[in-house]
Amino acid sequence: MRLPPRIPSRGYLQTARFFATSVPTPRIPQTIIEKVVQKYSVGLPDGKVVKAGDYVMIRPEHVMTHDNTGPVISKFKSIGAKKIVDPRQTVFTLDHDVQNKSHKNLAKYANIEAFARAHGIDFYPAGRGIGHQVLVEEGYAFPHTLTVASDSHSNMYGGVACVGTPIVRTDAAALWATGKTWWQVPRMVKVELRGKLAPGVTGKDVIVALCGSFNNDEVLNAAIEFTGEGISALSVDDRLTISNMTTEWGALAGVFPVDDTLLSWYESALANLERRTFASKSIPPPPEHPRINRRRLDALHATKLASDLGAQYSSHLIFDLSTLVPHVSGPNSVKISTPLPKLESQQIAIQKAYLVSCTNSRVSDIAAAAAVVEGKKIAEGVEFYVAAASSVVQAEAEKLGHWNKLIAAGAKVLPAGCGPCIGLGTGLLEEGETGISATNRNYKGRMGHPKAQAYLASPAVVAASAVKGFICSPNSLDATSLPSAGAPSFSIASGSSDAAEVPKTEEPLFPGFPAAFSGRLLFAPQDNLNTDALYPGKYTYQDDITLERQAEVVMENYDPSFAGNVATILPSLSASDENTKSGVVLVSGYNFGTGSSREQAATALKAAGVPLVIAGSFGDIFKRNAINNGLVCLECPELVADLTAAYARGGTRGAGGREGELTVDKGHEIRVSMTDGNVTLRGSDGEKTYKIRTVGASVQELWVCGGLEGFILKSIQ
Repeated sequence: MRLPPRIPSRGYLQTARFFATSVPTPRIPQTIIEKVVQKYSVGLPDGKVVKAGDYVMIRPEHVMTHDNTGPVISKFKSIGAKKIVDPRQTVFTLDHDVQNKSHKNLAKYANIEAFARAHGIDFYPAGRGIGHQVLVEEGYAFPHTLTVASDSHSNMYGGVACVGTPIVRTDAAALWATGKTWWQVPRMVKVELRGKLAPGVTGKDVIVALCGSFNNDEVLNAAIEFTGEGISALSVDDRLTISNMTTEWGALAGVFPVDDTLLSWYESALANLERRTFASKSIPPPPEHPRINRRRLDALHATKLASDLGAQYSSHLIFDLSTLVPHVSGPNSVKISTPLPKLESQQIAIQKAYLVSCTNSRVSDIAAAAAVVEGKKIAEGVEFYVAAASSVVQAEAEKLGHWNKLIAAGAKVLPAGCGPCIGLGTGLLEEGETGISATNRNYKGRMGHPKAQAYLASPAVVAASAVKGFICSPNSLDATSLPSAGAPSFSIASGSSDAAEVPKTEEPLFPGFPAAFSGRLLFAPQDNLNTDALYPGKYTYQDDITLERQAEVVMENYDPSFAGNVATILPSLSASDENTKSGVVLVSGYNFGTGSSREQAATALKAAGVPLVIAGSFGDIFKRNAINNGLVCLECPELVADLTAAYARGGTRGAGGREGELTVDKGHEIRVSMTDGNVTLRGSDGEKTYKIRTVGASVQELWVCGGLEGFILKSIQ
């Protein structure tokens, strides 16, 4: 259901304005993802070419929220916003807790629908399908566009050549109110797929094997560009599955190219949309679909958008599809993947099987499972749950006869929605049970009890396991047509030989943003310093806790003396000039701020007097929360390495300082220039200079406004 009807001409004009082909080829080589982001960036300095690592303000084509729309509405109202700046940009899809018929949940859904009606927002009710599938079916996710969602699996849009990436709820509120939010362009990783899949091997096997093969954070917080001759033989459904699970692989986007396979898929989609309406010679043709229509497809056919020769990638991974056999992920980790022939010999008994979720519940997936169970019955003691990715998918599967074959075999039908995939509703794994699923996550406790075992596999393998009662391959799988059952062939290219050096340009600072940060350096020699260490969970839901109290308990679970030390240091610090922000500068290791989404992990550090954190790398959600609250985050691996070698026990992070201290304080002074990226460290043994990439104007403006909420207030006023 769509509210209210669209005016096709305006919808098309908005789409055309964002088409990436209107940007002339830049002098500096870009990847295709960087080109798309360039088109959706606003407020760039003249001549600025968007590259990986840049902070930009983006105005995405669409922003989707689902059951979390309620909290976003609350955030939207709490910051004083009253009007959705661009209702055409916003989409609501109710999909997570659709089995919950309680008065409380139905009231929540009704309030979301009422808000959508009041503001003219496209609204898809519970039962229409999983939001990501709806966005693909209805053209909100479209090739060469940028669409975001307040959900981690928005990566899935890359299967149709759309740059899809997740945002947090505060970002969604900002987009509703201003049409914009900030984004740091991720590092680019090229994943080259070579060869062709053997019969019976699917896109699910590809991504399960990729997660298990490259399982040392090779794509963590990266934007993946899929390339190679192997892509042409992958169906669009396979691509959607692969892109969907790039989330579990650790990436922030996973984008396939536009090719003949995708163009044919859209032609078929357009024909199906046109068949939804009545038409005859005596009746005028119906209005064109606002997003999937002939004019837009013609423009797509004419577009030749690709990465430039010399575009830079942080890594180049190679995977040979021809060496792949069906794979199973788990138990309870996507980093563990095993060739099915090896696992099948163990005859691992299952009690539940699932063909649900946005990963593998499209028509082709349902057809594959139906072919396996046709004429058979689900094994005694096994429950097989099925839910289509959308009502459109279910209707097509019913029309083709696939749905009834599953029901006849004994499958239990659930409504189109997320359900068991996220641990909601009927059919969850109970203590001691083992399940196999065509979903995307098998983390401990994700689909039920923490003491259950969860495996992931393709729809055909899930269906075969449901029939036989243990993890196995379908009878139709011809072992003689498969390669050997060993590990697939994969490698990391030695380097990007055609990469061109990007000239460094100095950009003007946003008025009011400091020209430099300076102060005492404190070093926490620890990787994976998580949000619970930064801000204990026992304080997280004390809604009335003050910033002063947050400052007193910051880092309590890591170093109880940290807050006191900072409070002692601050009175001795003073800025060298009015353009310098002084405070304690915290330096730590890699993946700083990993863990939960609690924003207090950032606000507590800032409240304590830490205006700047430098790390080897950051957890992405922590970085978003930090910048949204005016805490600056910079990466400087060289500085981290030097401090580790000099002051960490054994020269490695994780065991504290050489003298046993958790936070090392050697009296070093640090100055970080935000104009040229020079980091100057001064100590008793001399001075050394490092280089960092500074934050862009978008983040600087947020800092000046006191954070994202302040930016929103400024924008709407």
